[in-house]
Amino acid sequence: MTPETQTDTVLIIEDDSEIAAVVSMNLEDLGMKTEHVIDGKTGLRKALEGKYVLVILDIMPPQLDGISVCRAIREQDSVIPIMMLTAKADVIDRVLALELGADDYMTKPFSVRELTARVKALLRRSRASATAEPEDSSESKIVIGQLTIDKVLRKVLLHNEIVELTVKEFELLGIFARNPGRSFSRGELLKMIWGYQYEGYEHTVNTHIKRLRNKIEEDPTHPVYLKTVWGVGYRFAELSEFS
Repeated sequence: MTPETQTDTVLIIEDDSEIAAVVSMNLEDLGMKTEHVIDGKTGLRKALEGKYVLVILDIMPPQLDGISVCRAIREQDSVIPIMMLTAKADVIDRVLALELGADDYMTKPFSVRELTARVKALLRRSRASATAEPEDSSESKIVIGQLTIDKVLRKVLLHNEIVELTVKEFELLGIFARNPGRSFSRGELLKMIWGYQYEGYEHTVNTHIKRLRNKIEEDPTHPVYLKTVWGVGYRFAELSEFS
């Protein structure tokens, strides 16, 4: 049995009916259901009201553009996977989409085989996060200073208050926290979190680091958790730095 089930529904926000039909047909061949809307305003409403396992979002639907839709979804839902569909020339839009929290993107025209492979990968990743088996209590949490990272519940607490992170922000913070003191280059982090297909998009890492600092640092301009290693990249603080 494939990891998809008949209850899985994918929301497709795409004004090109031919592209939407091709995407729908191939996802339905995988055993999923699809809903298609042609404009961003309706798509955003459905994305926020419905229960979808994935949103496939065109960069330029009418009424409300895909960047705005992506941003609005992420403001209220940090978990649902978002795949952007962009024109080949829209490099700036692709970078911006990743920085706003999109999990993947495909450029038009795209390979149907690659599309379905990426959809499967996104859903596997999402389910693995949602159904993670409990770990030993001594290893399920990382506590450093006033910051607590719960790997099982995928929660972050600062001064015992929940910090809302996107999926990518949590993954990025998790890599740092599991490797205190180790320096990572922007290229390493990009490949670990976003994959090799995003080589050259190091600015995306900088943006996510900035957003993380704004959420977990008392003074983001003088970080105590996420430190810059000049000429290299970034590292996470060691426990000894809080003693």
